Amino acid sequence: MSGKQIPVVVLTGFLGSGKTTLLNHLLRRRAGRRIAVVVNDFGAIEIDAMTVAGQVGSTVSLGDGCLCCAVDASELDGYLEQLTRPAARIDVIVIEASGLAEPRELVRMLLAGNHPGTVYGGLVQVVDAAEFDATRERHPETDRHLAIADLVVLNKTDRVAEPERRRVLAAVGGLAPGTPVVCASYGRIDPELLFDPAVAPAEEEKVRQLTFEDLYTEDAHAHGEDGARGGHDSHDGHLHAAYESVSYTARAPMDPRRLMQFLDSRPEGLYRIKGFVDFGAYDPANRYAVHAVGRFLRFYPAPWPRGEERRTELVLIGSGIGREALLKELEACEETGPQDAPADERGMWGVLRYVPDPADPGPGPEYADPDSDPDSAPAGA
Repeated sequence: MSGKQIPVVVLTGFLGSGKTTLLNHLLRRRAGRRIAVVVNDFGAIEIDAMTVAGQVGSTVSLGDGCLCCAVDASELDGYLEQLTRPAARIDVIVIEASGLAEPRELVRMLLAGNHPGTVYGGLVQVVDAAEFDATRERHPETDRHLAIADLVVLNKTDRVAEPERRRVLAAVGGLAPGTPVVCASYGRIDPELLFDPAVAPAEEEKVRQLTFEDLYTEDAHAHGEDGARGGHDSHDGHLHAAYESVSYTARAPMDPRRLMQFLDSRPEGLYRIKGFVDFGAYDPANRYAVHAVGRFLRFYPAPWPRGEERRTELVLIGSGIGREALLKELEACEETGPQDAPADERGMWGVLRYVPDPADPGPGPEYADPDSDPDSAPAGA
């Protein structure tokens, strides 16, 4: 991947599902990441004691680079352009959609936009477990939204009994087959599901003013937040239990056809794939950065860094994925001998389909047809 591309995560869910609570949790647990928040189309985000509210088009700075923008959808391109400037030093952009927004249109807008500095980071649908049936009755489009989600957060599970939680989980699974579902209370999911680890600050940046996150942590310790809020913060150590992170390294090149077969049929619950792939003699000059989230898949070829060992390194993140089976499937994609040598250039066609064409930034095959069946999307879907 040439240059830094900032992931753009779309956060959706109907009114009252807990989107803002989840967003506040991410801001408080961002671990040094610089997050820009875009509110579509209007609204207020409560951030601890502060309320960031504004008319359409306003921008509020939160001190160390976190930004909140209240914007109309038509203004999104302009804000993405501003937020991807190197001076902003943003690590991730979160678009909190209006409770009545159409997620597919936001995703289509992102995929159709010509922003070389951004990359699609996934559609996260927040669902209120306690009001699931009532929400579907009031908003039948819930089913359609779940079908295109890359990750579903089943929120407010503390408000339902275990049999009801299992029933709702089964219903969501039927509407969004293969999509990872993470159960949460108070919107508390592990940020690592959405964000890569922050890069450690340069030495000269280590002496700085306290950030919002620092202040929040100090205040929580000073006032015994766990007790004040009924103890729901005490489960921080268990957030990781909802998902797995699997690392894979191979020194043998990967066979592109077999790797694409793996991506076509990757196991249910596998939400993110990131890293670099060595295709050996199929393209000896380049390594391929891979970025997959839900249905979205892209490869970015770039010359091998001088002196770097040629190997494939991947991190796979998901819910309910079997580590050993996953590693076995990936090992089966490795070249094992002369019989795997390239016969012709067609071996790379499946991969090259997902290399962005700078001259054609269109929406891509995943969201090309608004009336298409999302379960029939092509490779990477």
